[in-house]
Order: sequence, then structure tokens, then C-alpha cells
Amino acid sequence: MGIDERPKNAERAESNVLHLMEGMEHEQVMFFNDKPTGLKGIIAVHNTTLGPSLGGCRIWNYAHEEDALWDVLRLSRGMTFKSSISGINLGGGKAVIISNPKVKHDEAFWRRFGKFVDSLNGKYITAEDVGTSTEVMRIVMQETKHVTGKPVEAGGTGDPSPFTAYGVFLGLKASVKQQFGSDDLSGRKVAVQGVGHVGYYLVKHLTQAGAKVYVADINQHNLDAVVKDFGVEVVAPTDIYGLEMDVYAPCALGATVNSQTIPQLKCSVIAGAANNQLANEVIHGKMLLDKNILFAPDFLINAGGVINCYREVQHLSELEANMLIENIYTKTLEIFKKSSEEKISTQEAAIKIAIDRIEKKN
Repeated sequence: MGIDERPKNAERAESNVLHLMEGMEHEQVMFFNDKPTGLKGIIAVHNTTLGPSLGGCRIWNYAHEEDALWDVLRLSRGMTFKSSISGINLGGGKAVIISNPKVKHDEAFWRRFGKFVDSLNGKYITAEDVGTSTEVMRIVMQETKHVTGKPVEAGGTGDPSPFTAYGVFLGLKASVKQQFGSDDLSGRKVAVQGVGHVGYYLVKHLTQAGAKVYVADINQHNLDAVVKDFGVEVVAPTDIYGLEMDVYAPCALGATVNSQTIPQLKCSVIAGAANNQLANEVIHGKMLLDKNILFAPDFLINAGGVINCYREVQHLSELEANMLIENIYTKTLEIFKKSSEEKISTQEAAIKIAIDRIEKKN
């Protein structure tokens, strides 16, 4: 295809992107491509009313570029709500990189990504996410100062996963208190789907609290680690939804709570670390309400990681950051109260609280 040639459906594709941006109220979407390194991806800035947008960089083998766009739009929107409801002065953003097995994820690759981040002049601050790490951020920071989740020895606060997991644990405990009258987890059956970085630390908290934990993961190394360290029971990924359990804790990718899985669920609570757990916020939030399954909105209870990144951005003390994370417990109960009083889903209640803070700032 020559440089002046234009795909027949280009106008339709561009129109669709703008339509999605308008519908989800995004401020800016930047597509980037670098031929020498093979780097290709998208940065989405959802809202910067409360402060610069912050969100991790995810690298994933998307089947279609449209999937990458949809993912980055949903994730960045979720980051806006996450920061707002947590009481921190950040907006929502996200980066996704389309993985290619033929491309080396070497220093040149990540430094080029850093340059693209820097070109946004601070409107977007990047951090680690699925497929990236503090070591990746160490490389990225050579090209931009707009990066968090840096290694401790590089002036950062290190891996945010333990902080994310602790916040999820607090939200899960609050959910159990709401549903069963006590937040005591002794003997409670909890199924954790995905035991990577965050899932691993969540399992640690749960087993220390006396819960009976079941785990599922497609990565055998992850399973081996939690079984060795915590003695948990492994179930097949396809069997986890029908497991007799008190709490289902999705900690892998999103959209696992959907029209196919909800009828299978035999739990009273859903509280996990994954982003965008509801495939459709309206439809599936209502389905859970009708089934009397209490859903802890993910963008609240998994906010520990972004709070820790905020600590790095604003140079907060560890104590100040921990106080914000501890507040997840109280805020979760506040959402449940609003949901009950207004007879709306917990997801809708959480979004209302998040949007209200943003509108008051405008």
C-alpha cells in the first residue's frame, strides 16, 4: 500500500474511535507506532479534572487492534473512577502495547515507549501493569519523568502489587461483613482466580486470616508458588465459577462476570483485584443484584496500587499512603449503604460517588 493510499473503511474506523471517545467521555487518545523497535500501542487519557492521568502500561497479545482500543478505553475510564473515589488528586489514563512475538522487548523498545509518554508533557503518567514491571519502569524513566512504580533503589516505592492486594483484602473483608454480619474470614471459602503478583499476596492475606482458599490460574508456575507457600487447593479454570464458595475473587483479566458465568456462580460475594470485572456494568450489575450476590466495585478495592503510585508522585509518607489504603474498608461499606438505600447496583453507587467528586471540582 502506497503512502497516499487510504483504506476504504478508514473514515468509518476514525468515526468509530471518536464515537467511543465521546460516549465514554475521553479527553485524548494517542496511537503510537515505531518501526525500528516494532513498538505499537495506544495511550488513552480519560479525565484530568482532578490531576494528571495515571495508569499502568499493559502489554498483551490482543487478537485484534479493536480489542486493544476497547481495553485501553475501559481501563483508563476505570482509573478516573479509582482515583476519584479513593480521594486522591489524579485523573485516569492507561497505555496498552500490542504484543508481537517477533519483537524484542529490549531497552530500545521501552525507551521508545518512554519518549511517547514524554510527548504528552505530563498529561499521562505511566506505571507497571500486566506484562510490565519495576525494572521496565527503570528503563522508561531514562526518557521521561512521568513514570511511577520505579524500583526503590531508583527513588521509587517499588512493586505496587502488595499494596493493591492489601486494599482488595480490606474490601473483601468489608464485603463479608456486609453480607454475613462479621468480617471474620475463619473458615470462609474464597476462590481466587489468577494468582500472579496481586493474587499471590491476596492469597497470603486470606490464608493468614484463616480462610479456606481455592485457586485457579493458566500459569503453572504461579500455581506451584501459592501451593508451596500457602497450601491452597487448585481447581481447573473452567470449574471455578461453579465452586461452592463464599467469595469469588477475580484477580486476572476483566469481564469474567458475564451472562455465561453469573448463572454458574455459587457465592455470596464477588471481591477481587481484576479491572472491569463486569462485562457490562448495567446488565451484569443488575443480574448480581437480582441474584443477591454482593459485588465490591473493583475500581475501589483494587486502588491500593494507584494510591502507592500517588505516594510517589506527591512524595507522601508511607503512613499517609497507608491511611488512604485503610480507608478502602470504610468506603466499601459506604457504597453498599448507598446501593441499598437507592436500590441500585453497587457498581452504579460507586460510579455516582466518583463522578460527584469530579463534578464538584469542575
